[in-house]
Amino acid sequence: MADSKNNQVHLDKSMGFAEATQFWNERFDKEEFIFGKEPNEYLVEKAHQHLKPNQKVLCIADGEGRNGVWLAKQGLQVVGFDASDIALTKARQFAKENKVEVEYSFSDTDSFAWHANTYDAVIGIFIQFADAAMRARIFQQAYKATKPGGLFILQGYTPKQLEYKTGGPSLIEHLYTEELIRDLAKEFEILELVSYEKELSEGPRHTGMSAILGLVAQKPN
Repeated sequence: MADSKNNQVHLDKSMGFAEATQFWNERFDKEEFIFGKEPNEYLVEKAHQHLKPNQKVLCIADGEGRNGVWLAKQGLQVVGFDASDIALTKARQFAKENKVEVEYSFSDTDSFAWHANTYDAVIGIFIQFADAAMRARIFQQAYKATKPGGLFILQGYTPKQLEYKTGGPSLIEHLYTEELIRDLAKEFEILELVSYEKELSEGPRHTGMSAILGLVAQKPN
């Protein structure tokens, strides 16, 4: 749920669940899908490389469902959550239209029930709403929830994105560097950690040349 350049997002402990819900509901409360209906390209590439039908995956802050629904269409068992009930209403309808089921919960990252050793993959696509403490908790919970041998697949913007201004947070502390991500993922085995630039076309909020980072990390067996 990365936001546009004009909105500073800082969802830490000082902003409770209700405030986060209000914040995101204001953004998702429109007919269009603000991040489009197509899945994230990095996720598609890594899912084809690493994931198999019938595996169980968790989509963190899945918003309007573009990634969770696509994964379900690949034959995966998908669980997802989001702090916006408006986004989840759109996501559930999107899943119905695509004739798939996704198990969605109305939760934020701190209220979601992260069951240990449950998922073959945990997916975090543009979840850059978190302050440093929340981001550390997300990585800890992702590690806990992933099965031994399971994956954490992450995509986010790097600080150079502040030059492009084509999506994402406007606060540099919400952006990813390889050093930051390597430290956060230190319990995992990092299979891939890359920074690159490319054109994105993911709805009106993610369009244009972008500076992004991709991570595939594996929980040791």
